[in-house]
Amino acid sequence: MKFDLRCSIQLSRDASSYGEDLKDFMENMDIDAEVEWKIDGESLNLHIVSTERRSHEWALRLYKQLTIFFGERKVGLRGIHVDRYEVEFEMEREALKPINIPFATVIIDGKKARIVIEDKEEEFLRQNYVDRMVRRVREKVEQQYYEGKKEYWSLIWQSERKEARWDKDPSEEMQRRGWIKLMGKGRWFYFPPAAAIMRAMERIAIENVIKPLGFREVIEPMHVTFDTWIKTGHLEGMPGEIYYICEPESREMEEWERFVDLLKITKRVDEEEMMKHLKPPREGVCYAQCPNIYTALAGRTLAEEELPLLLFERSTPSDRYEAGGKHGIERVDEFHRIEVVYIGAREHLMELRKKIMERYSHVFNKILDLEWRMAKVTPFYLQQAGIVEKEEDEIRGTIDFEAWLPYRGDRSKEWLEIQNVSIVGDKYTKAFNIKGQRNELWSGCSGIGLERWMVAFLAQKGMEPDEWPREFKKYLPELPDMPKFL
Repeated sequence: MKFDLRCSIQLSRDASSYGEDLKDFMENMDIDAEVEWKIDGESLNLHIVSTERRSHEWALRLYKQLTIFFGERKVGLRGIHVDRYEVEFEMEREALKPINIPFATVIIDGKKARIVIEDKEEEFLRQNYVDRMVRRVREKVEQQYYEGKKEYWSLIWQSERKEARWDKDPSEEMQRRGWIKLMGKGRWFYFPPAAAIMRAMERIAIENVIKPLGFREVIEPMHVTFDTWIKTGHLEGMPGEIYYICEPESREMEEWERFVDLLKITKRVDEEEMMKHLKPPREGVCYAQCPNIYTALAGRTLAEEELPLLLFERSTPSDRYEAGGKHGIERVDEFHRIEVVYIGAREHLMELRKKIMERYSHVFNKILDLEWRMAKVTPFYLQQAGIVEKEEDEIRGTIDFEAWLPYRGDRSKEWLEIQNVSIVGDKYTKAFNIKGQRNELWSGCSGIGLERWMVAFLAQKGMEPDEWPREFKKYLPELPDMPKFL
């Protein structure tokens, strides 16, 4: 790499008379870089070229020493200004198309890249944006090779074929019967029959997976801070899928008077007027429950007798902006699930994953009687950071559980992910500084999507309780009646 920095230091007064003294001072400085300098009245201009240590690091180090030099001569320093900073570096692959990043011009020639930064203040250097800009260019080039490619998927196991009771879309049938009602984009209201089925799914999961394995319940807020999502990678990986939260600037009614006047007169929301009274978002609605669980544990050291730590959360709905990909209750903007999180030593998690998979297999085979399969897939935490087409090792990674949807037809492709189990290694324990007394800690999670369990079950078993498997009916002997409407 080559770092070529031209910068200037503003002085409190003309320092031209100190040129000879500064020459001796600079010659005695221990700097492993080419440095040229010139005092131009009230400005000290520097040109620093380095192929080892970054030029801006030398500039900041010099600034500290120059503060002493000029201070002895009653001359103050008023910060560094970046006039022009060029960074050249090699990449592993050639870019397939032009690359753009904030704060700089990017010039690419084959595998060689150069970023040119101009007219920036000292804070830009102190925050070390330069390294992150170089890393971002490399990431963008790598992403160009993955765009449009399918995620990694490898079949592990598949059940025997099951005879489907019907071939209708359960979401459409539930709407026809009035069991569910669309309440806005991708959000549903569940009347008693549908709610009872979903609560039965929840009881099955709690009594057959979560309690037998010793998980303990926690309750978390639905708001997630940007700091949390920066650590998990969600904010950089999928900013277009998050629902953001804006606080009001004030709750004083006088501040909202014009908004209320317009609302009462026009009977519609004046969006421009509303935005005047909202703060920029600093949080979002829960995308998945595990980030807040990690945040609650941040900076803690877990006692050895607590390992593995087993927690689950079921109270907080998850919201994701699905745009045009919504369908029925299986692909929605708001959904309900149980999030299971486990933290422990590597060997703890290997054994636990095996037990979790056995418990899920019991549910899908013996209680729901589904036609389903398991596959190794691109880990969710790579997808959520915008990375695909990567197979993890035999320990870390994600296993998806998928069910066939008869109403979609062909078994060769019409499957729905209804469950997953992941081991993420030390990605989150390091990000949130969660430690063990003796061992390095790993973590993992498993999301139980209640709507998806319900869709898979109804798609294969139909809507009539008399035809449902006997083991399932132990959790839901009969459906509650719908309210009667005139």
